[in-house]
Amino acid sequence: MKEGYIKKSERKNILFLADDCRIPSGIGTMTREIIIGNAHRFNFFQVGAAIKHPEAGQIFDLSADVNNQVGIDDSCVFVYPFDGYGNPDIVRGLLDKHNIDAIIHFTDPRYWQWLYGMSAELRQRVPIIYYHIWDDLPAPHYNKPFYESCDLLMGISKQSNNIAKMVLGKGNYVDLDGIITKADVSDHRSKVCYIPHGVNTSLFFPVPYSDTEVMRGELFGKDHAKDVNFVVFHNNRNIRRKMTSDLILSFKLMYDALKKENVLEAEKIRLVLHTDALDENGTDLPSVIKNVCPEIEHLVVITNRKVSPQDLNIFYNIADVVPNIASNEGWGLSSTEAMIVGKPIVNNVTGGLQDQCRFVDNATGKWLDFNDDFGSNHSGKHRAHGKWVYPVFPSTISIQGSPVTPYIFDDRCDVRDVAKAIMYWYSTDAERRKECGLAGREWAMSEEAGFTSAWMCQRIGDVMTLLMENWKPIPRFKLYDVEVEIKKTKNKPTGISL
Repeated sequence: MKEGYIKKSERKNILFLADDCRIPSGIGTMTREIIIGNAHRFNFFQVGAAIKHPEAGQIFDLSADVNNQVGIDDSCVFVYPFDGYGNPDIVRGLLDKHNIDAIIHFTDPRYWQWLYGMSAELRQRVPIIYYHIWDDLPAPHYNKPFYESCDLLMGISKQSNNIAKMVLGKGNYVDLDGIITKADVSDHRSKVCYIPHGVNTSLFFPVPYSDTEVMRGELFGKDHAKDVNFVVFHNNRNIRRKMTSDLILSFKLMYDALKKENVLEAEKIRLVLHTDALDENGTDLPSVIKNVCPEIEHLVVITNRKVSPQDLNIFYNIADVVPNIASNEGWGLSSTEAMIVGKPIVNNVTGGLQDQCRFVDNATGKWLDFNDDFGSNHSGKHRAHGKWVYPVFPSTISIQGSPVTPYIFDDRCDVRDVAKAIMYWYSTDAERRKECGLAGREWAMSEEAGFTSAWMCQRIGDVMTLLMENWKPIPRFKLYDVEVEIKKTKNKPTGISL
């Protein structure tokens, strides 16, 4: 029997609000991993979100499929597809129907304002848990009411975790990563902890070259596949912040540099973009290539085919380097998947992408942490890092915003720096590249990093259990000292270090 197994009748019932776990988005993928990884400990009822969900209003019992994957015979996993991200009525209905013990939600807090508006009502019955994500500094103090509406915030990155602490303010949260008591867990302050995204190591792993030959032929043509000797792989949505057009231009600059040295060798590189060629939230990639970089049109492959995890693993195995140069990034799952497969990466130094670089603190020699005064390493204060990554530090850091998110940094790296980073891996001997990539895989799977679904699910299950075992409902009314609250608004930390 699976370790930690609890009989179905004795499990806590969890209402999960997130992208439909059957959808291959980053949020959907992680939701699926969390559910499958904890189906032996909890019963799950998911409101499966999607824009214009084609199956809205239906109910799907996934228990049999989950049983096969988990190795038990009594899992309980139901999905309620929903057009959008839910509403008060469906939550109230499912709370009563399934005798829910806790609510967990995931993705941008903007989608959950209706949920936070119900927090006083809900938290008299069940705790609210947030797998917390925020892309960048300055500390978003406009999110404070959202964070205060949650009993537990599990930060997906060191920066997200630190941001929650800065916004809540000292004395207003309990750090579950530190030494705690039952009294700490049972009081009504928000609890915070760091639980990074994890990749399923049974789906992503190194394979021999022979296993990639069929896919290489499909991508590059059977007659040319053997001539291709260096592949840059991009696996992200075609949206503005992912900076796909910048990556294309960087690849073009690399091609130009190679062409000056050896025309034949320059023709042996490829850029594979696993994304939609056209997206209203991004741009028209074929037009970018044709009109801005026509010289490399024959070297760029765009594929938006929906592939299985097994095929996606082959894509990563074909790659020689996987860059993620997003100007905002809460985590960056493609970088983690590349690491687990044993491939070198190029990361823009922003958001959660910093975790995967394993920057070393200059003073302590340990894996870098953040605090009120130092909330990001995007300025390049600490330079030592893991040998599996070539980090690119932003050349411009500008404040963007909107009425609902008044300010957030946009960390843009220079296309020339990205070209240099990719060229570094091209110029590195193939055996050395393999060595560096496997070092990244080893660290990502270590206890220190914990970038595997097994670690992620174990930690999430443990802290949720800890919370539910000690949780106390909030009172119907709460009294505030106005003068104290006013003082709290002064001298707010930003995490900015210039």
